[in-house]
Amino acid sequence: MGRRREFDVDQALDAALCVFWRKGYEGASYNDLTQATGVERPALYSAFGNKEALFHQALERYYEQQLSFFSAALAQPTSREVAAHILSGVAELNTRHPEHSGCFLINGALAGSDESESVRQTLIEFRAKGEAQLRERFERAKEEEDLPQTANCSALAAYVMAVTHGMAVQAKAGFSRETLEAVAAQALATWPTNT
Repeated sequence: MGRRREFDVDQALDAALCVFWRKGYEGASYNDLTQATGVERPALYSAFGNKEALFHQALERYYEQQLSFFSAALAQPTSREVAAHILSGVAELNTRHPEHSGCFLINGALAGSDESESVRQTLIEFRAKGEAQLRERFERAKEEEDLPQTANCSALAAYVMAVTHGMAVQAKAGFSRETLEAVAAQALATWPTNT
């Protein structure tokens, strides 16, 4: 008969998420994860599988708990409001937690060895999915004549994502929320209009 778990799985997952957020997948050691979660390695394996499986669960947790602003942004009435909502959400999220600033997705994918390539690819695909949703939203804005017919929706979505990625890197480097909001305002200053 197996032993009962003596720890809260949700709390352990939240703690692991913070470690991955701060250090990325490659930088997070099992020692970091066991110290943060307060769970010994065998119990961590038993509950979550290996480090990669734990990372994937942390990624899902991050999406559920931290990125709701993205879906809300896609529902905004104009393309500019969509972009403004995303950039505002990114500025807030990337500076909300001083102990793990920046973006979980960017922090985890900037560098890695061949052994962690599958994790890096997962993060790239995750971000690409968000960019595709944004492109589709901008294409709808173009159909609704909110964007000019000359607007390149793919480039516009890539631009917004590039700005969010840059903001995440700046947040990791210690830039303030006010600075990130100024970057967002500058990005929005040249937003294409249909007038």
